[in-house]
Amino acid sequence: MAETLSIADVNPPLSIRETFGRGRLIPLIAGLMLGMLLAALDQTIVSTALPQVIGHLSGSSQDYTWVITAYLLASTVAVPIYGKLSDIYGRRVFFLGGMVVFLLGSALSGTSQNMTQLIVYRALQGLGAGALMPIAQAIIGDIFPPAERGKWQGLFIAVFGFATILGPVLGGSITDNWGWRWIFYINMPVGAFALLIAGLAMPKLAARRQHRIDYFGSATLMLWAVPLLLALSLGGQTVNGTELAWNSWQILGLFGFAAVMLVAFFIIELHAAEPIISPRLFKSSIFSVSIFTTLLLSAGMFGAIAFLPLFVQGALGQSATNSGLVITPMMVGFMVSSLIGGQLLSRTGRYKLLALVGFVIAAVGMYLLSRMGIATTNGELVRNMIVTGLGIGVMMSLFTIVVQNAFPFRQLGEVTATLSFFRQMGSTIGLAVFGVVLSHTLVSNLQANIPAPLKPYVSASQLSQLSPTQSSASPSAALQSKLAQFGPQGVVLLQQLEHAIKTSLAASITQVFLIGSGLMMVCFLATLFLREIPLRKSHGHEPAVGAPGSPATEEGESMPVTAELGL
Repeated sequence: MAETLSIADVNPPLSIRETFGRGRLIPLIAGLMLGMLLAALDQTIVSTALPQVIGHLSGSSQDYTWVITAYLLASTVAVPIYGKLSDIYGRRVFFLGGMVVFLLGSALSGTSQNMTQLIVYRALQGLGAGALMPIAQAIIGDIFPPAERGKWQGLFIAVFGFATILGPVLGGSITDNWGWRWIFYINMPVGAFALLIAGLAMPKLAARRQHRIDYFGSATLMLWAVPLLLALSLGGQTVNGTELAWNSWQILGLFGFAAVMLVAFFIIELHAAEPIISPRLFKSSIFSVSIFTTLLLSAGMFGAIAFLPLFVQGALGQSATNSGLVITPMMVGFMVSSLIGGQLLSRTGRYKLLALVGFVIAAVGMYLLSRMGIATTNGELVRNMIVTGLGIGVMMSLFTIVVQNAFPFRQLGEVTATLSFFRQMGSTIGLAVFGVVLSHTLVSNLQANIPAPLKPYVSASQLSQLSPTQSSASPSAALQSKLAQFGPQGVVLLQQLEHAIKTSLAASITQVFLIGSGLMMVCFLATLFLREIPLRKSHGHEPAVGAPGSPATEEGESMPVTAELGL
């Protein structure tokens, strides 16, 4: 039976948590965490099994890119739309609906008979996954006031780190023992359980007023975000035999179209009654600084995660079962930092100092990574990764709480999802930019380091074919065959060439880490301008209109919060 509670009319205001007690709180938190774990695990599990999947379905290397890109596009674009709609119609329907869509996509992916089907079904999975992370974080905001959210948001972010470690191990094990289709089918029982317990415990939350759906805003959001993500994902790749260089007409056309649609989106959102992403949000310096730092933080973080396995396997020559095992020390630091940082935030309410310290530690960690070379020991590698993880982990949930605290309760879903949207955009932009830097510096370093006697036999075009994503720093089979013709001298030259490749690869990857360290320092400087306002201890205590630190001061609006809880 539905029970109606007006938060604005209760004095003192009750949090949603207090209206249904601990008996429903624990199942709800468990359901949300399982949902987020599924979405986070899916990417790493699938990445591990993709080579076998593509081989079984007679796919190509281009299909590998599209399987990942389809999921990324769908989940990223859906995030802000889900966030806004959940503010209007309630979190429950979109979280549970997203879970259903995700599970449907999983079931269909497992039945794929060709690569086209798999790509389409992965996009469907992404549409569902786009609801899970931001709405789960928004529900935590519904349940707990800002002063208490840190410890819970930190726990949820730690789930991401755990999934990054566990996913590749599970993916390899499931594929080897049960077959690749089970990497999708395994989601079904776990997801059904999460759906059941979250559905039973989750309250209904919906505003009691008429709303307008921002259809034009949603359409233009997709029309600028999708081409931009496509350009960033496909730039420098070869698709269906066509090399899509960064200055090719296809990539430049995608960037140009995205820019035009971005301008159109901005104009539409300025005049929309209830915009998907309101440009007026950026009038808040707290929101603007948080978005900027989150964008750069994500770029630096995912750059480190993406290229560390390549450094360990290619430059150091160490074998690793999968990338998840390589970055385990960083993820351990990440999880510890997110948990401790969340507790400190909840106990002290001071987020600016915590962010500044976090960025300094992350900058030091990435600088230490940038100082590595082919002689780096395992101890030094582990130390550097742990320091980087300790710095990054504390910030992944911190800025979510910062923006939630700075805006009225009725905008909680919108601001949370917008932050998540720019976090995912940052990771995509960072990977694309760092990939370009790595490719160019690798060729340049190889030209400088290759032994002089070998230069007549290795052209610049052959150097450029050394892909920065391969896990081996060995020369091609064709080149090894040429060197074998020189007899014993050829063996020496081969060893010198392998050393040159490893040295060049190490220098190129550490250049990426140095840029990441610089990004963390830029984030540190930006955070100096972050205004700190007290974390609210109750949902009902919105910042007063015109009060210092109030979003109403910057936005010129403030509204009471009215919620409907179905118990």
